[in-house]
Amino acid sequence: MASPVEQFLLFGDSITQQSGGGFAGPLQDAYIRRLDVVNRGFSGYNTKMALKVLPNIIPSPDHARIRFLFIFFGANDASLPDAPNRQHVPIDDFKHNLETIVEHPLIVAHKPRIILVAPPPLNEHAIKLAFPNEKLARVAATTKAYADATCEVGVKLGVPVINLWTAFMARAGWTVAALKDDPLPGSMSLVPNDALAELLSDGLHFTSAGYKIVFEEVMKVIAEKWPDQLPESLQTVFPLWNDKAAWDTFDAVASGTQS
Repeated sequence: MASPVEQFLLFGDSITQQSGGGFAGPLQDAYIRRLDVVNRGFSGYNTKMALKVLPNIIPSPDHARIRFLFIFFGANDASLPDAPNRQHVPIDDFKHNLETIVEHPLIVAHKPRIILVAPPPLNEHAIKLAFPNEKLARVAATTKAYADATCEVGVKLGVPVINLWTAFMARAGWTVAALKDDPLPGSMSLVPNDALAELLSDGLHFTSAGYKIVFEEVMKVIAEKWPDQLPESLQTVFPLWNDKAAWDTFDAVASGTQS
């Protein structure tokens, strides 16, 4: 028998794994007693690894229903091919992997509302500061290409995409028109960008301000695509403590006197 509380499943890498206080927590607060927010973020994972573990983290619809699926990969896939972290996934393979995740039979069985998330900018200065003796494993321009690739997958599959790259850049005061040419903000060839430093704690992972943008963008997509699924539009799964009519119905169903 399926759980009466459906899931808002977050599937991603360390940025998702570490989102408890800044994004997953606020999302849980927003949907409390309406949807269970389940964090399946895995530090260091790329899309190749995600596909391998997917069968082990997606429940059967008979056990728990996934109403929303948040898919956020790319930061590790975009590592340079010769980076010592060995997380690189070629961009065409990355796109194919994203498509395979979205169209995986175990996911399709739930018919979830899917939100793809494109990776944000990098702050190469902060990464270099943290690892001064190591060659950069990631660069701003490559991450931009993987963000664009995520958007392409979204268009192809008809799935909404939160483009964190443009959202973060907008917060940093840059427009799409101003970002057509290299070097990009965050790269070592430009002076450090204070706005990016406020959003990225170590050049890659998010500060609370960065996670706030994720939360705002997710709620914006839901409001635009599925307004009936906003928290205030959903009933609580179990009765409120002082709702006598709801408790009468609940007791009747529990006792078998009402079907």
